[in-house]
Amino acid sequence: MTYEEHVERLETGLDSEGHSRQMHQDRPIVLELIKALAPHKDGLRRWSVMRTIRKERECSSREIGQKFEDEIERTFRRYCVDPGNTKTRACAPEDALFFRPKEKAGEVWALISPPASVAK
Repeated sequence: MTYEEHVERLETGLDSEGHSRQMHQDRPIVLELIKALAPHKDGLRRWSVMRTIRKERECSSREIGQKFEDEIERTFRRYCVDPGNTKTRACAPEDALFFRPKEKAGEVWALISPPASVAK
């Protein structure tokens, strides 16, 4: 599945595996993650991702719930490919939007090959 197809499925709420309700709930956070990570091809530390999304929500007067970071991290993990970790429920590599760069120290999150139009 291409990146564009995956984002389109998120936007329309369609999913061939029957996860349309979950995708609908995840959609706003996934789009926030994409927006925060797209300009950083080498990835961004978890703390910086949270700060970026929090700042964007504050600027647009959107709610920042008490479990803000938990929701963001849970959504990231749901769409993150992590073949080395069997404890988390990572998605299949062909469906993944995010990954953790192995060559980076610390908790770095990255977007899998964003298209040029999203990175701008």
